[in-house]
Amino acid sequence: MSLIINTFYSNKEVFLRELISNASDALDKIRYKSITDPETCKMDKEPNFRIRVIPDRTNNTLTIEDTGIGMSKQEMINNLGTIARSGTKAFMEALQSGADISMIGQFGVGFYSAYLVADKVVVTSRSCESEEANRWESSAGGTFTVTPEDNFDMPRGTRICLQLKPDNLEFIEEKKVKEIIKKHSEFINFEIQLMVEKTTEKEITDDEEEPEKKEENAEVEIKDEKEEKTDKKKKKVKEVTSEYEVQNKSKPIWMRKPETVTKEEYAAFYKSLSNDWEDHLAVK
Repeated sequence: MSLIINTFYSNKEVFLRELISNASDALDKIRYKSITDPETCKMDKEPNFRIRVIPDRTNNTLTIEDTGIGMSKQEMINNLGTIARSGTKAFMEALQSGADISMIGQFGVGFYSAYLVADKVVVTSRSCESEEANRWESSAGGTFTVTPEDNFDMPRGTRICLQLKPDNLEFIEEKKVKEIIKKHSEFINFEIQLMVEKTTEKEITDDEEEPEKKEENAEVEIKDEKEEKTDKKKKKVKEVTSEYEVQNKSKPIWMRKPETVTKEEYAAFYKSLSNDWEDHLAVK
């Protein structure tokens, strides 16, 4: 299946749209379940409904996680192991008739678009109805393993970690990920939180930068406090921290007051509608 997708799927960036869409579906399910069967949802342990996207430039991975309904071991085997089978025939027929492959999601094979950019995919999940977490792993060779995972820190939900191919490292660049989310997933109903780096300048003295060194036979000089402070040199250093930043703060234009929507926003919205309609006709 991964070979088929890699052969025909030219618009690689849609993998993120598909995985975020799947995460949103899982959140829809837990939100509904929290109303109909709240005792099995672990809302006391995880009250938030959110999606997180975490680029890791050190390990060349991109992680997408959600606090949705999660999967049991059997559900991982059924859903991830066979997700492409029912849609493969329709998928290939649509390709042969010239369909735009960015519509892959409607064939039920969206998860496999991860292999457009990744050599290996690891999915860790815990069902809302279970305490056991499991790890699904596959290197796109047609086989997969499912094993217990003892170090999963989410009470419920799913984490998908993509080990990116060397020629697809652009998908861990903050600017690129933001562009894709804005283009394809801006109006997802749940928060999409992107891990971003923040750089700030901090003023330090020489004493803070380096530990004091003891010198043998050094002369001790007595100075008053004011003179000592004057002698200390100060410098500015850059401090890099990481934090989550919500990417989909904008409401869909149909939920906003008409006077708050710009002409450019209207034009972009109708252009996206036009493209979606053309895709639909192509598939038909």
